[in-house]
Amino acid sequence: MSTRGAVLEAPAEGRAESPEQRSAARLPLVVYVLALGTFLMGTTEFVVAGLLPEIAGDLQVSVAQTGLMITVFAVGMIVGAPLMAMLTLRLPKQLTLMLALGVFAAGHVVALSSNFTLVLAARFLTAIATGAFWAVANVAAARAAGPAASSRALGLVGAGAMLANVVGVPLGAFAGQAMGWRGPFWALAALAAAAIPLIARTVPHDGGDAQTVSIRSEVTALRSGRLWLVLAACATTTGGVLAAYSYISPLLTDRSGIASGIVPLVLVGFGLGALAGSLVGGRLGDRRPHTVTVVAAAGATLLLLAISLLAGYAVPTIILVALLGFFGLGANPVLMALAVRFARHAPVLASALTVSAFNLGTAFGSWIAGLTLDTSLGTTGPAVVGTVIAALTLIPTTALVLAQRRRSAVAA
Repeated sequence: MSTRGAVLEAPAEGRAESPEQRSAARLPLVVYVLALGTFLMGTTEFVVAGLLPEIAGDLQVSVAQTGLMITVFAVGMIVGAPLMAMLTLRLPKQLTLMLALGVFAAGHVVALSSNFTLVLAARFLTAIATGAFWAVANVAAARAAGPAASSRALGLVGAGAMLANVVGVPLGAFAGQAMGWRGPFWALAALAAAAIPLIARTVPHDGGDAQTVSIRSEVTALRSGRLWLVLAACATTTGGVLAAYSYISPLLTDRSGIASGIVPLVLVGFGLGALAGSLVGGRLGDRRPHTVTVVAAAGATLLLLAISLLAGYAVPTIILVALLGFFGLGANPVLMALAVRFARHAPVLASALTVSAFNLGTAFGSWIAGLTLDTSLGTTGPAVVGTVIAALTLIPTTALVLAQRRRSAVAA
């Protein structure tokens, strides 16, 4: 029997779990392997930020030009995730994941070039592979865990990327400073290549789906209004948090008076908060998904507002930044699980669109936030922008709650 509908239904919010559901909540090994993959993806996405001076000096371009490596990667994720989801639609999930890791590894090798244009092209190629892996990994993890633990599984897969901010990025930056920026790129290429046989051994071969899916059915399934509400929430929740986080360093040093040497520790606190939030949100989201999304949106909005008002005080700001990681990104696995469920017959494309929505929100939010630095708001401007964007998340999440209540009333 096909497993295409395995992630589409979830326990009703607030319903007690049965013994069978609790058993299903024991996550299989493949979920942890996929989390390892997203750890690599998260590391490569953010490690460049800590290596910009070294890369700029070696390639003889300005730091601002080197920053295009980050912009190009974001564009590749936005475009690449849904594009590759459609192009690999008929391929088994196992094969798609292995190919994505192979292209990911090759992209890092090509990026070792001394030609900056070729480096940018390699980053774009790597981003496309990252988007493809992330989209398919979400669906593979949710199916492997079953409907009773899909949010928890996605929380663990997402936690791999969160852990990258705590471990992978600092280690990559340290290694880059010690042995040159190409060192972390070699390491990421080698680790991705080593992960391919792990995927081959743990991800089930699902070749039967190749005969039952079509691009038309995928696109038709995207008519769901609830899916688009989820995608809107993905964009605004991440856009609000990352608008502030992208420029948190100048706020901490200029407004809070924190020494520049302490800033990395504050960022680690944010990463730990995000990691914990992803795990807790994923666990709670299997039973109360809509409650988690609303509480997370409200919490992130209040925390960003508090940061805007209390940025002049070091200790409260440090605590607020860590809590922002917890609330601001804790609902992401729940939103991904809801998108896959609401898309019904288009789980891979829906998952890919959440990746695009997260990155679109990040790109837009950080762009608007950057414009405020030259206004009277100064370094608190990004936090103010983040507050407004995060507050917008309450619109789609509240609409989803109301839609769920109407459906429950009709069913009763």
